[in-house]
Amino acid sequence: MSDDADPEEGLTYAETGVDIEASEAATAALVGAVGESEGDYAGLLDIGDRYLALATDGVGTKLLVAEALGDYSTVGIDCIAMNANDLVAAGVRPVAFVDYLAVDEPDETFAEQIGDGLAAGAAAANIELVGGETAVMPEVVKGLDLAGTCAGLAAKDAVFAGEADPGDALVGFRSSGIHSNGLTLARTAVTQNHDYADPCPFGEYDTLGEALLEPTRIYTDLLDPMREHGVRAAAHVTGGGWTNLERLGDRRYVIDDPFDAHPVFAFVQSEGGVSDEEMHRTFNMGTGFVAALPPENAEALADATDGRVIGRVEEGDGSVSVRGLDL
Repeated sequence: MSDDADPEEGLTYAETGVDIEASEAATAALVGAVGESEGDYAGLLDIGDRYLALATDGVGTKLLVAEALGDYSTVGIDCIAMNANDLVAAGVRPVAFVDYLAVDEPDETFAEQIGDGLAAGAAAANIELVGGETAVMPEVVKGLDLAGTCAGLAAKDAVFAGEADPGDALVGFRSSGIHSNGLTLARTAVTQNHDYADPCPFGEYDTLGEALLEPTRIYTDLLDPMREHGVRAAAHVTGGGWTNLERLGDRRYVIDDPFDAHPVFAFVQSEGGVSDEEMHRTFNMGTGFVAALPPENAEALADATDGRVIGRVEEGDGSVSVRGLDL
């Protein structure tokens, strides 16, 4: 990434309105108050011989880009992906999805576009859309918000242990772009000097907004190969960027051969003067999913999928080093 970004002057995620540490503290307080079922990326409920797993998430401020362009056709895919991928990271097969659309006033046009995206996402994830809810709340919501809940099932011996071992290899899988995290920082950086409708100077996108709307990759096709090759734990690289690997246990995660970052990341960094460290703490930077497994199985998993060995697990205390940056 750029050597010109000044960490003391450039944009940070917190300065644009999203403080990850504060968010994690609030989440911890909520969990402490209500309790939580077993699991990390997904809540696991023991139902006898299997686990019922649930994950819930939304699309976030990517919706503001869709609103600006009047194009909501892909955000439904994002909503499915953000939930289904969390179940996959737990070793659980997603099976069904329920959406929740909150609006200040009903609009058939964007509702139809969102529905088309949800249908496309469900088909890609091979899950069923089993219902949903549209709430009209003009005093609570400005514009719209889209979220959902995904349910999955897994035999008890099929879920991932959830913790990497020292000596494990890390196999990474490419992202499709920014996905649905860090858009507050990306939007702020891009719109300092540009409009979403401006021509895009990179890739095959017509506009900058179209590049930001590239839908999140869905990783359900990785589940069977990961199980077959003995994956111990997996990380869906979402909010918090590469620090998501810390969820695999108190180890040191060394990434020395990640996928190249998509051009959109370099553009966001340049426009916002964002530091390399902040970019990697906020975005997936080209790698959207990571699996930890015994090193003797790593190349076979990579060969069976579109993944590649990107690093290793060492003894440590929950730290991540990627592209020479200690996060």
